Amino acid sequence: MGESNFGREDSRGDWSPDKPISYGPLFAWPPKPRALLTWFFGIPGYLFPWNLAYAIAAIGIWFFLTPSLDHFQTLSVFWFGVLLVRNLVLALIVYGAWHLWLYVFRKQGTDFKYNRKWPDGNSKRFTFNNQTYDNMFWTLASGVPIWTCYEMLLLWAYSNGYATIINPVENPVAFTLIFLLVPFVHEVGFYFAHRFLHWPPLYRIAHQLHHRNTNPGPWSGLSMHPIEHVIYFSSVLIFFVIPAHPVHMINLLSRLGVAPAEGHTGFDRIVTGEENSVDRSYYAHYLHHKYFEVNYADGMVPLDKWFGSFHDGTPEAHEKMKERRRRRGV
Repeated sequence: MGESNFGREDSRGDWSPDKPISYGPLFAWPPKPRALLTWFFGIPGYLFPWNLAYAIAAIGIWFFLTPSLDHFQTLSVFWFGVLLVRNLVLALIVYGAWHLWLYVFRKQGTDFKYNRKWPDGNSKRFTFNNQTYDNMFWTLASGVPIWTCYEMLLLWAYSNGYATIINPVENPVAFTLIFLLVPFVHEVGFYFAHRFLHWPPLYRIAHQLHHRNTNPGPWSGLSMHPIEHVIYFSSVLIFFVIPAHPVHMINLLSRLGVAPAEGHTGFDRIVTGEENSVDRSYYAHYLHHKYFEVNYADGMVPLDKWFGSFHDGTPEAHEKMKERRRRRGV
């Protein structure tokens, strides 16, 4: 089905979905048990496809792509290099796949693309005067190494007893529940880190680099200043406090590392057939890149609604945003 069945174009030709952005039923009041079960087990829903996919990927990375813990009892440049190469390959595969499909092969043209323009290929705003090269550079030269530094630190802590490991055989319920909690840690940690990064001095020093991407693509997701990367990945430090297993740490870090590609595609739906499309609720974060001061997080926890920065994509929400700006004299 065409994009006109799901949204509309504005006067500039940019596309937006008709359906307002919603947080789903998790925090709805009064509770809606049937809707909650549908959300939890449905497709798309809480488990499927992405949270389960990231959990399975983390288990695979732990068992097949991560050296045993005894290699990390001392900090080693060699084993850091092993992890770095692995993470670089993961980033190239995930970010590259989204970029190739949507921006190189352009398999669906501009259907369901919020901003009809393609990435800037000649702009002095970007490193190398090219948006894609800029984004790739900051992702691979800063983002992945800092991601790897955090992973190395936690593996060293687990191998030396500074972080507590739970045994999945002895604690199967806790082991499973932590997998279910990782998306919450991801989202809540991202929200507060993101609000901190919009503090004007820190924004000017670091976060404005990411916001050069007003028309983001997959590689824009992890294109950040090194200071922002340090803050962005820091939520993984929670595992110094919460007993867990290294696979949970890998689950959180790999999500932080590669999920931004998915969240910055610039498309609402990825078409897989004439009558078949998969809904992508990415409009919330696109609006953040467009307006800067709304939707600092997007997903299941209504933090933006609670803190007054939510924009659901409707004209009414846009008027509320403009009114907030007027009150501040912006």
